[in-house]
Amino acid sequence: MSENHRAGLRWMTIMLVVLTSLVQTSRAQSSADQKKTLTLEEAVDFALKNYPAVRASLERVTAAQAGVGLARTNYLPRADVVWQTNRATDNNITGLVLPQSIIAPISGPVPMATSNRSAWGSAAGLLFSWQPFDFGYRGATVGAARAARDQATAEASLTRLDVAIATVNAYLTVLAAQRTVLAADADVQRRETFDKAVRVLVDNQLRAGADGSRAGAELARARVNLARAQQREKISQAALTDILGLPDKSVEVVEGSLLAAAPDESPKTTPVTNNPVAEVQHARVEEAQAQVHILDRSYYPKLYLQSSVYGRGSGWDPTGKFEGGTTGLAPDRSNWAVGLTLTFPAFDIFAIRSRKAVESANERAESARYDQTLQDLTGQLRKAQASLEGARHVAEDTPVELDAARTTETQERSRYQAGLATLIDVADAQSLLVQAETDDALARLAVWQNLASVAASQGDLQPFLQLLHQKTQGGP
Repeated sequence: MSENHRAGLRWMTIMLVVLTSLVQTSRAQSSADQKKTLTLEEAVDFALKNYPAVRASLERVTAAQAGVGLARTNYLPRADVVWQTNRATDNNITGLVLPQSIIAPISGPVPMATSNRSAWGSAAGLLFSWQPFDFGYRGATVGAARAARDQATAEASLTRLDVAIATVNAYLTVLAAQRTVLAADADVQRRETFDKAVRVLVDNQLRAGADGSRAGAELARARVNLARAQQREKISQAALTDILGLPDKSVEVVEGSLLAAAPDESPKTTPVTNNPVAEVQHARVEEAQAQVHILDRSYYPKLYLQSSVYGRGSGWDPTGKFEGGTTGLAPDRSNWAVGLTLTFPAFDIFAIRSRKAVESANERAESARYDQTLQDLTGQLRKAQASLEGARHVAEDTPVELDAARTTETQERSRYQAGLATLIDVADAQSLLVQAETDDALARLAVWQNLASVAASQGDLQPFLQLLHQKTQGGP
Protein backbone atom coordinates (compact mmCIF):
# COMPACT_ATOMS: atom_id res chain seq x y z
CA MET A 1 0.00 0.00 0.00
CA SER A 2 1.44 3.42 -0.95
CA GLU A 3 2.16 6.15 1.56
CA ASN A 4 -0.39 8.47 -0.07
CA HIS A 5 -3.09 5.85 0.27
CA ARG A 6 -2.25 5.27 3.92
CA ALA A 7 -2.32 9.02 4.62
CA GLY A 8 -5.73 9.24 2.95
CA LEU A 9 -7.08 6.45 5.14
CA ARG A 10 -5.77 8.16 8.26
CA TRP A 11 -7.49 11.43 7.29
CA MET A 12 -10.76 9.59 6.61
CA THR A 13 -10.55 7.88 10.01
CA ILE A 14 -9.94 11.21 11.75
CA MET A 15 -12.90 12.81 9.94
CA LEU A 16 -15.20 9.91 10.89
CA VAL A 17 -14.18 10.23 14.54
CA VAL A 18 -14.83 13.99 14.49
CA LEU A 19 -18.21 13.62 12.79
CA THR A 20 -19.25 10.88 15.21
CA SER A 21 -18.29 13.09 18.15
CA LEU A 22 -20.26 16.03 16.74
CA VAL A 23 -23.36 13.86 16.19
CA GLN A 24 -23.17 12.46 19.72
CA THR A 25 -22.73 15.96 21.17
CA SER A 26 -25.71 17.21 19.18
CA ARG A 27 -27.84 14.33 20.38
CA ALA A 28 -26.80 14.94 23.98
CA GLN A 29 -27.68 18.63 23.69
CA SER A 30 -31.02 17.78 22.09
CA SER A 31 -31.77 15.34 24.90
CA ALA A 32 -30.87 17.97 27.48
CA ASP A 33 -33.13 20.50 25.76
CA GLN A 34 -36.01 18.04 25.92
CA LYS A 35 -35.60 17.43 29.68
CA LYS A 36 -36.22 19.94 32.45
CA THR A 37 -35.39 19.32 36.11
CA LEU A 38 -37.51 21.19 38.65
CA THR A 39 -37.91 21.15 42.39
CA LEU A 40 -41.43 21.47 43.77
CA GLU A 41 -40.95 25.17 44.54
CA GLU A 42 -39.54 25.80 41.06
CA ALA A 43 -42.41 23.88 39.47
CA VAL A 44 -45.01 26.00 41.30
CA ASP A 45 -43.22 29.23 40.35
CA PHE A 46 -42.86 28.08 36.73
CA ALA A 47 -46.56 27.19 36.46
CA LEU A 48 -47.66 30.52 37.94
CA LYS A 49 -45.59 32.37 35.36
CA ASN A 50 -46.48 30.32 32.30
CA TYR A 51 -49.91 28.71 32.74
CA PRO A 52 -52.31 30.35 30.24
CA ALA A 53 -55.17 30.68 32.74
CA VAL A 54 -52.98 32.76 35.05
CA ARG A 55 -51.95 35.08 32.22
CA ALA A 56 -55.58 35.44 31.14
CA SER A 57 -56.71 36.32 34.69
CA LEU A 58 -54.01 39.00 34.97
CA GLU A 59 -55.15 40.55 31.69
CA ARG A 60 -58.72 40.63 33.02
CA VAL A 61 -57.43 42.55 36.04
CA THR A 62 -55.73 45.03 33.69
CA ALA A 63 -58.96 45.44 31.73
CA ALA A 64 -60.96 45.99 34.93
CA GLN A 65 -58.47 48.61 36.12
CA ALA A 66 -58.86 50.38 32.78
CA GLY A 67 -62.63 50.24 33.36
CA VAL A 68 -62.16 52.31 36.54
CA GLY A 69 -60.29 54.92 34.52
CA LEU A 70 -63.07 54.88 31.93
CA ALA A 71 -65.71 55.51 34.59
CA ARG A 72 -63.72 58.46 35.93
CA THR A 73 -63.76 60.14 32.51
CA ASN A 74 -67.45 60.90 33.11
CA TYR A 75 -66.31 63.74 35.37
CA LEU A 76 -64.63 65.48 32.42
CA PRO A 77 -66.46 68.13 30.39
CA ARG A 78 -67.49 67.39 26.83
CA ALA A 79 -66.59 69.48 23.79
CA ASP A 80 -68.02 68.67 20.36
CA VAL A 81 -66.69 70.34 17.21
CA VAL A 82 -68.39 70.31 13.81
CA TRP A 83 -67.56 71.63 10.33
CA GLN A 84 -69.79 71.20 7.31
CA THR A 85 -69.74 72.36 3.72
CA ASN A 86 -72.52 71.48 1.28
CA ARG A 87 -74.05 72.39 -2.05
CA ALA A 88 -77.83 72.22 -2.13
CA THR A 89 -81.04 73.71 -3.41
CA ASP A 90 -83.20 75.96 -1.22
CA ASN A 91 -86.75 74.88 -1.93
CA ASN A 92 -87.99 75.50 1.60
CA ILE A 93 -91.62 74.88 2.58
CA THR A 94 -93.79 75.78 5.51
CA GLY A 95 -94.97 72.87 7.59
CA LEU A 96 -94.09 70.38 10.27
CA VAL A 97 -91.94 67.26 10.04
CA LEU A 98 -91.66 65.01 13.07
CA PRO A 99 -88.12 64.38 14.31
CA GLN A 100 -86.25 61.91 12.09
CA SER A 101 -82.83 61.41 10.48
CA ILE A 102 -83.63 61.40 6.75
CA ILE A 103 -85.04 64.78 5.66
CA ALA A 104 -82.49 67.60 6.18
CA PRO A 105 -83.92 70.80 7.73
CA ILE A 106 -83.74 74.07 5.74
CA SER A 107 -83.66 77.51 7.34
CA GLY A 108 -84.76 80.69 5.59
CA PRO A 109 -87.86 82.05 3.82
CA VAL A 110 -90.16 79.95 1.70
CA PRO A 111 -89.63 80.85 -2.00
CA MET A 112 -92.57 81.63 -4.25
CA ALA A 113 -91.50 79.00 -6.80
CA THR A 114 -89.31 75.95 -6.82
CA SER A 115 -85.94 75.91 -8.53
CA ASN A 116 -83.16 73.43 -9.26
CA ARG A 117 -80.46 76.04 -8.73
CA SER A 118 -78.04 75.21 -5.90
CA ALA A 119 -75.76 77.32 -3.73
CA TRP A 120 -72.98 76.78 -1.23
CA GLY A 121 -73.71 76.36 2.44
CA SER A 122 -71.39 75.98 5.39
CA ALA A 123 -71.49 75.63 9.15
CA ALA A 124 -68.95 75.34 11.95
CA GLY A 125 -69.39 75.24 15.69
CA LEU A 126 -68.22 74.18 19.14
CA LEU A 127 -70.51 72.93 21.90
CA PHE A 128 -69.09 72.76 25.44
CA SER A 129 -71.08 70.80 28.02
CA TRP A 130 -70.28 70.03 31.65
CA GLN A 131 -72.25 68.52 34.50
CA PRO A 132 -71.12 70.36 37.66
CA PHE A 133 -72.85 67.97 40.09
CA ASP A 134 -74.87 64.81 39.71
CA PHE A 135 -76.03 63.86 43.23
CA GLY A 136 -73.43 61.06 43.41
CA TYR A 137 -74.36 59.21 40.21
CA ARG A 138 -70.90 59.31 38.64
CA GLY A 139 -69.31 58.36 41.95
CA ALA A 140 -71.61 55.33 42.07
CA THR A 141 -70.52 54.25 38.58
CA VAL A 142 -66.86 54.59 39.58
CA GLY A 143 -67.62 52.49 42.67
CA ALA A 144 -69.18 49.81 40.48
CA ALA A 145 -66.09 49.80 38.27
CA ARG A 146 -63.88 49.40 41.34
CA ALA A 147 -66.03 46.51 42.55
CA ALA A 148 -65.57 44.84 39.16
CA ARG A 149 -61.81 45.40 39.42
CA ASP A 150 -61.73 43.90 42.92
CA GLN A 151 -63.64 40.88 41.69
CA ALA A 152 -61.21 40.39 38.80
CA THR A 153 -58.28 40.69 41.22
CA ALA A 154 -59.80 38.12 43.57
CA GLU A 155 -60.49 35.77 40.66
CA ALA A 156 -56.87 36.13 39.54
CA SER A 157 -55.71 35.17 43.05
CA LEU A 158 -58.07 32.20 43.00
CA THR A 159 -56.71 31.10 39.63
CA ARG A 160 -53.15 31.32 40.94
CA LEU A 161 -54.13 29.26 43.99
CA ASP A 162 -55.83 26.62 41.83
CA VAL A 163 -52.83 26.37 39.52
CA ALA A 164 -50.39 26.20 42.44
CA ILE A 165 -52.24 23.43 44.28
CA ALA A 166 -52.78 21.53 41.02
CA THR A 167 -49.04 21.74 40.37
CA VAL A 168 -48.23 20.48 43.88
CA ASN A 169 -50.65 17.57 43.53
CA ALA A 170 -49.32 16.66 40.08
CA TYR A 171 -45.72 16.88 41.30
CA LEU A 172 -46.38 14.69 44.33
CA THR A 173 -48.34 12.26 42.15
CA VAL A 174 -45.30 11.84 39.90
CA LEU A 175 -43.11 11.19 42.94
CA ALA A 176 -45.62 8.68 44.29
CA ALA A 177 -45.74 6.94 40.92
CA GLN A 178 -41.95 6.76 40.78
CA ARG A 179 -41.73 5.28 44.27
CA THR A 180 -44.38 2.74 43.32
CA VAL A 181 -42.33 1.80 40.26
CA LEU A 182 -39.21 1.37 42.40
CA ALA A 183 -41.09 -0.85 44.84
CA ALA A 184 -42.59 -2.89 42.01
CA ASP A 185 -39.18 -3.25 40.33
CA ALA A 186 -37.60 -4.41 43.59
CA ASP A 187 -40.42 -6.92 43.96
CA VAL A 188 -39.76 -8.25 40.46
CA GLN A 189 -36.06 -8.67 41.23
CA ARG A 190 -36.77 -10.52 44.48
CA ARG A 191 -39.25 -12.80 42.80
CA GLU A 192 -36.86 -13.48 39.91
CA THR A 193 -34.17 -14.54 42.39
CA PHE A 194 -36.64 -16.65 44.32
CA ASP A 195 -38.04 -18.18 41.09
CA LYS A 196 -34.56 -19.31 40.07
CA ALA A 197 -33.98 -20.85 43.49
CA VAL A 198 -37.31 -22.68 43.37
CA ARG A 199 -36.63 -24.04 39.90
CA VAL A 200 -33.28 -25.43 41.07
CA LEU A 201 -35.06 -27.20 43.90
CA VAL A 202 -37.75 -28.47 41.54
CA ASP A 203 -35.18 -29.68 39.00
CA ASN A 204 -33.42 -31.56 41.80
CA GLN A 205 -36.80 -32.99 42.85
CA LEU A 206 -36.51 -31.34 46.25
CA ARG A 207 -39.78 -29.50 45.72
CA ALA A 208 -42.94 -30.31 43.88
CA GLY A 209 -43.43 -29.05 40.33
CA ALA A 210 -46.41 -27.02 41.51
CA ASP A 211 -44.02 -24.79 43.43
CA GLY A 212 -42.20 -23.93 40.22
CA SER A 213 -45.46 -23.06 38.50
CA ARG A 214 -46.64 -20.94 41.42
CA ALA A 215 -43.30 -19.11 41.60
CA GLY A 216 -43.52 -18.37 37.87
CA ALA A 217 -47.07 -17.12 38.25
CA GLU A 218 -46.06 -14.84 41.12
CA LEU A 219 -43.19 -13.49 39.03
CA ALA A 220 -45.49 -12.82 36.07
CA ARG A 221 -47.94 -11.00 38.30
CA ALA A 222 -45.13 -8.87 39.71
CA ARG A 223 -44.07 -7.94 36.18
CA VAL A 224 -47.65 -7.00 35.32
CA ASN A 225 -47.80 -4.80 38.42
CA LEU A 226 -44.52 -3.19 37.38
CA ALA A 227 -45.87 -2.48 33.89
CA ARG A 228 -49.00 -0.89 35.37
CA ALA A 229 -46.92 1.21 37.75
CA GLN A 230 -44.78 2.41 34.85
CA GLN A 231 -47.94 3.27 32.92
CA ARG A 232 -49.25 5.36 35.83
CA GLU A 233 -45.88 7.09 36.09
CA LYS A 234 -45.97 8.15 32.45
CA ILE A 235 -49.55 9.38 32.77
CA SER A 236 -48.70 11.41 35.87
CA GLN A 237 -45.66 12.91 34.12
CA ALA A 238 -47.85 13.90 31.18
CA ALA A 239 -50.28 15.61 33.56
CA LEU A 240 -47.44 17.54 35.21
CA THR A 241 -45.96 18.70 31.89
CA ASP A 242 -49.42 19.85 30.81
CA ILE A 243 -49.84 22.02 33.92
CA LEU A 244 -46.35 23.43 33.44
CA GLY A 245 -47.05 24.16 29.78
CA LEU A 246 -44.21 21.91 28.62
CA PRO A 247 -45.99 19.22 26.57
CA ASP A 248 -42.92 18.66 24.37
CA LYS A 249 -40.47 18.20 27.24
CA SER A 250 -39.84 15.61 29.92
CA VAL A 251 -39.91 17.02 33.44
CA GLU A 252 -37.65 15.40 35.99
CA VAL A 253 -38.85 15.82 39.57
CA VAL A 254 -36.53 16.15 42.56
CA GLU A 255 -37.36 14.22 45.72
CA GLY A 256 -35.35 16.53 47.99
CA SER A 257 -36.80 16.38 51.49
CA LEU A 258 -40.23 15.20 50.37
CA LEU A 259 -39.41 11.59 51.26
CA ALA A 260 -37.88 12.54 54.58
CA ALA A 261 -39.94 12.91 57.74
CA ALA A 262 -42.42 15.75 57.34
CA PRO A 263 -42.30 18.67 59.82
CA ASP A 264 -44.43 18.41 62.94
CA GLU A 265 -45.86 21.90 62.55
CA SER A 266 -48.69 22.87 60.23
CA PRO A 267 -49.15 25.98 58.08
CA LYS A 268 -50.11 29.02 60.13
CA THR A 269 -53.85 29.33 60.56
CA THR A 270 -55.46 32.27 58.77
CA PRO A 271 -59.16 33.29 58.65
CA VAL A 272 -61.15 31.61 55.90
CA THR A 273 -62.31 35.08 54.85
CA ASN A 274 -58.82 35.56 53.39
CA ASN A 275 -59.31 32.62 51.05
CA PRO A 276 -59.54 33.80 47.40
CA VAL A 277 -62.75 31.76 47.06
CA ALA A 278 -64.33 33.87 49.82
CA GLU A 279 -62.80 37.06 48.43
CA VAL A 280 -64.29 36.38 44.99
CA GLN A 281 -67.75 35.88 46.47
CA HIS A 282 -67.39 38.95 48.70
CA ALA A 283 -66.43 40.97 45.63
CA ARG A 284 -69.62 39.76 43.93
CA VAL A 285 -71.62 40.99 46.91
CA GLU A 286 -69.95 44.40 46.67
CA GLU A 287 -70.57 44.54 42.93
CA ALA A 288 -74.28 43.85 43.51
CA GLN A 289 -74.35 46.55 46.19
CA ALA A 290 -72.71 48.97 43.74
CA GLN A 291 -75.46 48.34 41.19
CA VAL A 292 -78.09 49.11 43.82
CA HIS A 293 -76.23 52.31 44.72
CA ILE A 294 -76.22 53.39 41.07
CA LEU A 295 -80.00 52.97 40.93
CA ASP A 296 -80.35 54.94 44.17
CA ARG A 297 -78.60 57.84 42.42
CA SER A 298 -80.45 57.55 39.12
CA TYR A 299 -83.72 59.33 39.96
CA TYR A 300 -82.30 62.82 40.28
CA PRO A 301 -82.32 65.85 37.95
CA LYS A 302 -79.37 66.23 35.63
CA LEU A 303 -77.97 69.74 35.33
CA TYR A 304 -75.65 70.72 32.46
CA LEU A 305 -73.70 73.92 31.97
CA GLN A 306 -73.49 74.51 28.21
CA SER A 307 -71.95 77.05 25.89
CA SER A 308 -71.85 77.14 22.13
CA VAL A 309 -70.00 79.11 19.47
CA TYR A 310 -71.00 78.61 15.86
CA GLY A 311 -71.16 80.24 12.45
CA ARG A 312 -73.01 79.68 9.21
CA GLY A 313 -72.70 80.73 5.62
CA SER A 314 -75.19 80.57 2.71
CA GLY A 315 -75.26 81.32 -0.99
CA TRP A 316 -78.80 82.74 -0.62
CA ASP A 317 -79.56 86.20 0.69
CA PRO A 318 -82.20 86.83 3.42
CA THR A 319 -84.92 87.18 0.76
CA GLY A 320 -84.00 83.88 -0.86
CA LYS A 321 -82.13 85.42 -3.78
CA PHE A 322 -79.27 83.36 -5.27
CA GLU A 323 -75.99 85.25 -4.86
CA GLY A 324 -73.76 82.88 -6.88
CA GLY A 325 -70.02 82.43 -6.92
CA THR A 326 -68.32 81.19 -3.79
CA THR A 327 -70.71 82.94 -1.45
CA GLY A 328 -71.60 80.61 1.44
CA LEU A 329 -68.54 78.43 1.00
CA ALA A 330 -67.33 79.58 4.42
CA PRO A 331 -69.29 80.80 7.46
CA ASP A 332 -69.88 84.57 7.43
CA ARG A 333 -72.28 84.97 10.34
CA SER A 334 -71.49 83.81 13.89
CA ASN A 335 -73.39 83.35 17.14
CA TRP A 336 -72.65 82.34 20.70
CA ALA A 337 -74.78 81.08 23.54
CA VAL A 338 -74.40 80.16 27.22
CA GLY A 339 -77.02 78.42 29.30
CA LEU A 340 -78.10 75.79 31.81
CA THR A 341 -80.01 72.69 30.85
CA LEU A 342 -81.98 70.71 33.40
CA THR A 343 -83.44 67.31 32.59
CA PHE A 344 -85.49 65.08 34.84
CA PRO A 345 -86.80 61.59 33.83
CA ALA A 346 -90.06 61.87 35.75
CA PHE A 347 -91.62 58.57 34.70
CA ASP A 348 -88.41 56.54 34.99
CA ILE A 349 -89.23 55.99 38.64
CA PHE A 350 -91.30 52.92 37.81
CA ALA A 351 -88.52 51.26 35.81
CA ILE A 352 -85.92 52.25 38.41
CA ARG A 353 -87.98 50.72 41.21
CA SER A 354 -88.31 47.46 39.32
CA ARG A 355 -84.62 47.35 38.45
CA LYS A 356 -83.73 48.13 42.07
CA ALA A 357 -85.90 45.26 43.25
CA VAL A 358 -84.03 42.95 40.88
CA GLU A 359 -80.59 44.18 41.98
CA SER A 360 -81.54 44.06 45.66
CA ALA A 361 -82.61 40.44 45.27
CA ASN A 362 -79.32 39.71 43.51
CA GLU A 363 -77.45 41.34 46.39
CA ARG A 364 -79.24 39.19 48.97
CA ALA A 365 -78.57 36.08 46.90
CA GLU A 366 -74.86 36.87 46.64
CA SER A 367 -74.73 37.55 50.39
CA ALA A 368 -76.29 34.15 51.05
CA ARG A 369 -73.76 32.52 48.72
CA TYR A 370 -70.98 34.29 50.63
CA ASP A 371 -72.23 32.82 53.90
CA GLN A 372 -72.40 29.41 52.27
CA THR A 373 -68.87 29.83 50.92
CA LEU A 374 -67.51 30.60 54.40
CA GLN A 375 -69.33 27.58 55.79
CA ASP A 376 -67.96 25.30 53.05
CA LEU A 377 -64.40 26.63 53.48
CA THR A 378 -64.56 26.05 57.22
CA GLY A 379 -65.69 22.49 56.62
CA GLN A 380 -62.96 21.91 54.05
CA LEU A 381 -60.33 23.23 56.45
CA ARG A 382 -61.47 20.93 59.22
CA LYS A 383 -61.48 17.95 56.89
CA ALA A 384 -57.98 18.84 55.64
CA GLN A 385 -56.71 19.16 59.21
CA ALA A 386 -58.26 15.81 60.17
CA SER A 387 -56.76 14.18 57.09
CA LEU A 388 -53.36 15.67 57.95
CA GLU A 389 -53.53 14.28 61.47
CA GLY A 390 -54.41 10.85 60.14
CA ALA A 391 -51.60 10.99 57.57
CA ARG A 392 -49.11 11.80 60.33
CA HIS A 393 -50.21 8.75 62.33
CA VAL A 394 -49.90 6.55 59.24
CA ALA A 395 -46.40 7.91 58.50
CA GLU A 396 -45.36 7.06 62.06
CA ASP A 397 -46.47 3.43 61.70
CA THR A 398 -45.27 2.57 58.19
CA PRO A 399 -41.56 2.27 59.16
CA VAL A 400 -42.55 -0.38 61.71
CA GLU A 401 -44.61 -2.12 59.05
CA LEU A 402 -41.68 -2.03 56.62
CA ASP A 403 -39.16 -3.43 59.09
CA ALA A 404 -41.52 -6.22 60.06
CA ALA A 405 -42.28 -7.03 56.41
CA ARG A 406 -38.58 -7.21 55.53
CA THR A 407 -37.88 -9.50 58.49
CA THR A 408 -40.86 -11.67 57.60
CA GLU A 409 -39.83 -12.01 53.95
CA THR A 410 -36.26 -12.97 54.91
CA GLN A 411 -37.44 -15.50 57.47
CA GLU A 412 -40.00 -17.08 55.17
CA ARG A 413 -37.44 -17.55 52.41
CA SER A 414 -35.05 -19.15 54.88
CA ARG A 415 -37.78 -21.38 56.23
CA TYR A 416 -38.76 -22.35 52.70
CA GLN A 417 -35.15 -23.28 51.90
CA ALA A 418 -35.17 -25.42 55.04
CA GLY A 419 -38.47 -27.02 54.10
CA LEU A 420 -40.34 -25.47 57.03
CA ALA A 421 -42.60 -23.14 54.99
CA THR A 422 -44.61 -23.38 51.81
CA LEU A 423 -44.15 -21.32 48.68
CA ILE A 424 -47.47 -19.62 49.42
CA ASP A 425 -46.01 -18.37 52.70
CA VAL A 426 -43.06 -16.85 50.83
CA ALA A 427 -45.33 -15.32 48.16
CA ASP A 428 -47.52 -13.75 50.83
CA ALA A 429 -44.46 -12.37 52.60
CA GLN A 430 -43.13 -10.87 49.38
CA SER A 431 -46.51 -9.31 48.62
CA LEU A 432 -46.57 -7.89 52.13
CA LEU A 433 -43.08 -6.47 51.65
CA VAL A 434 -43.81 -4.69 48.38
CA GLN A 435 -46.98 -3.25 49.90
CA ALA A 436 -45.03 -2.07 52.95
CA GLU A 437 -42.36 -0.44 50.78
CA THR A 438 -45.03 1.36 48.80
CA ASP A 439 -46.95 2.40 51.93
CA ASP A 440 -43.83 3.75 53.61
CA ALA A 441 -42.89 5.97 50.67
CA LEU A 442 -46.43 7.14 49.98
CA ALA A 443 -47.13 7.86 53.66
CA ARG A 444 -44.48 10.58 53.80
CA LEU A 445 -45.68 12.06 50.53
CA ALA A 446 -49.24 11.96 51.87
CA VAL A 447 -48.23 14.12 54.83
CA TRP A 448 -46.81 16.76 52.47
CA GLN A 449 -49.87 16.55 50.26
CA ASN A 450 -52.17 17.06 53.26
CA LEU A 451 -50.02 19.98 54.42
CA ALA A 452 -50.61 21.52 51.01
CA SER A 453 -54.35 20.81 51.30
CA VAL A 454 -54.50 22.60 54.67
CA ALA A 455 -52.69 25.60 53.20
CA ALA A 456 -54.96 25.59 50.14
CA SER A 457 -58.07 25.44 52.36
CA GLN A 458 -56.84 28.62 54.03
CA GLY A 459 -56.24 30.20 50.63
CA ASP A 460 -52.47 30.65 50.72
CA LEU A 461 -49.89 28.09 49.62
CA GLN A 462 -46.90 30.17 50.72
CA PRO A 463 -46.81 28.79 54.32
CA PHE A 464 -46.58 25.27 52.86
CA LEU A 465 -43.76 26.29 50.55
CA GLN A 466 -41.97 27.94 53.49
CA LEU A 467 -42.18 24.69 55.49
CA LEU A 468 -40.79 22.83 52.50
CA HIS A 469 -37.98 25.36 52.11
CA GLN A 470 -37.08 25.11 55.79
CA LYS A 471 -37.01 21.33 55.55
CA THR A 472 -34.84 21.48 52.44
CA GLN A 473 -32.43 23.88 54.15
CA GLY A 474 -32.27 21.61 57.20
CA GLY A 475 -34.21 24.01 59.39
CA PRO A 476 -36.49 23.02 62.26
